[in-house]
Amino acid sequence: MRELRIRVLAGVFFVAGVLSWAGARLWNSIGTLPSVPLAAPIVLALIAVVLTATALSIRGRLKAQRERDPDAKGVDPLMAARAVVFGQSSALVAALVAGMYGGAGVFLLELLDIPARRDQAIYAGFSVVAGIAVIAAAIFLERVCKLPDDDEHDNGAASTA
Repeated sequence: MRELRIRVLAGVFFVAGVLSWAGARLWNSIGTLPSVPLAAPIVLALIAVVLTATALSIRGRLKAQRERDPDAKGVDPLMAARAVVFGQSSALVAALVAGMYGGAGVFLLELLDIPARRDQAIYAGFSVVAGIAVIAAAIFLERVCKLPDDDEHDNGAASTA
């Protein structure tokens, strides 16, 4: 597997943000802009917690294996690969969603005098922060599952479990 590239995630975030900002301006000029759901930052934060917990669990198991602990549970390579794929897909979706809410949030900054729009801007801001937390947790999970000798075999294109 290939590593996540921060440039790709930043590009997805930026493009989604610009398109969302433009779409929000257009939608608001035609009618009523849909609201940012309160559940958006909550769901993203839960995904970040799950990814972090998975990474910490795998890291603990790998550490116990390296220290040759007799009660150590092994790490199934297929399970680690699935965890990395889940992390990578979560990071890509989080970059897209965070960019989308970021663009809408930037548009909503113009409407902070309206209390309902102020709340929507706050929810959008929290969604961006939670999306960045998902990306950070996914990168941490990927680093935990990275095989130590990948750099020698792939000529710089590092792989993960």
